[in-house]
Amino acid sequence: MPVTESSPPSAVRHPQSTGEVVVSVRGLTKVFKDFWNRPKARAVDNVDFEVRQGEVFGLLGPNGSGKSTTVKLMLGLLYPTKGHIEVFGHSPRHVQTKSRIGYLPEESYLYRYLNSRETLDFFGNLFHLPKGERNNRTEQLLEMVGLGKVQTRVVGEFSKGMQRRIGLAQALINDPDLVILDEPTSGLDPIGCREVKDLILALARRGKTVILSSHLLADVEDVCDRVVIYYGGKIQAMGTLKELLATPDTLRITTPVLPRETLERVLEIVRRDVAADKVRVDNPTQNLESYFLDVVQRARQAAAETSGAISGARVAPYLRAGAQEPPPATEKILERLALPEAARPVAKPQPASPAEPAVNERKLETLTKATEPAAPAKSAPAAKTEPVDLSKADETLSSLLKKSK
Repeated sequence: MPVTESSPPSAVRHPQSTGEVVVSVRGLTKVFKDFWNRPKARAVDNVDFEVRQGEVFGLLGPNGSGKSTTVKLMLGLLYPTKGHIEVFGHSPRHVQTKSRIGYLPEESYLYRYLNSRETLDFFGNLFHLPKGERNNRTEQLLEMVGLGKVQTRVVGEFSKGMQRRIGLAQALINDPDLVILDEPTSGLDPIGCREVKDLILALARRGKTVILSSHLLADVEDVCDRVVIYYGGKIQAMGTLKELLATPDTLRITTPVLPRETLERVLEIVRRDVAADKVRVDNPTQNLESYFLDVVQRARQAAAETSGAISGARVAPYLRAGAQEPPPATEKILERLALPEAARPVAKPQPASPAEPAVNERKLETLTKATEPAAPAKSAPAAKTEPVDLSKADETLSSLLKKSK
């Protein structure tokens, strides 16, 4: 029987990075003051940590614990009261450093009267991207986040989840080396949540550094290498998920379904060393997210349609850091679910275009009859017709016959 120890899934996704230090925080403190300059709230209190290249680093904690304040300090949006912080070896307010950062705020601040393409074009222009490059990245990002078919709708009409999708695309328009995501899955449906987590893992595999601030523990557990847990502005715990979540005094044994007699013999042996109330036998279950995605996949394969956002395709090519080989299947954000072969519409065969111009048979017949004397009409025609110039009919007929050869 195989014996496996319980460990979080993310602990084996990709190893902890040992690259250069991207973010360095030492003694960081932020105190908010009131109108009379009196201390009002100590949001961050003497915090120390480092984030390295290629690492997915999680900031955890309840609401008001200091996560978003730490993010704003790293972005240079707030001044620290005390302490030191560096991003790529410079101050967070260094202009060239800011060009290497992509940021998705907790609330998507978007221009509601711009559509998706105009939104990405606007933010791309802020980074002085050439027009051709902006258009290319916009097309790739809209396809990646599943908004390719609604790109002409104004952002003000989007649901909160669709606004988060376009906000994520905006955060990646400059191909950043450091991606900071503040509650990235807020408002997203389970498919969107899975896509965002797959995207985070794909970015980390390509050497990007991701800092994820969230209070949704399941999302963090799936993607993060290391986490810090805030409470009261202080770091209460820090380390890899394997270090924090492993329970070394517990062992899990997984086997196929056993005959009752075999199971009783196994339990009898185990109970010689362990109290009966410490042994539990049950069936393993999948999590709700996996079950939900499976149900949606079956619905799509049955050709069900939706007018909302769709699942994205592969990671945008320009985010692949110049990789020559196509990314493996595991690096897709979510595999596009195509219709079954039998359900796909069959295109009507188009007639092959002739090599030479075809003869207009009806006009040819009219011109041929026009050379014969016409009988006088007994009654006026209902529709007024143009007279035929008989003197030029033979020339026109000869020209058409030459073209048909």
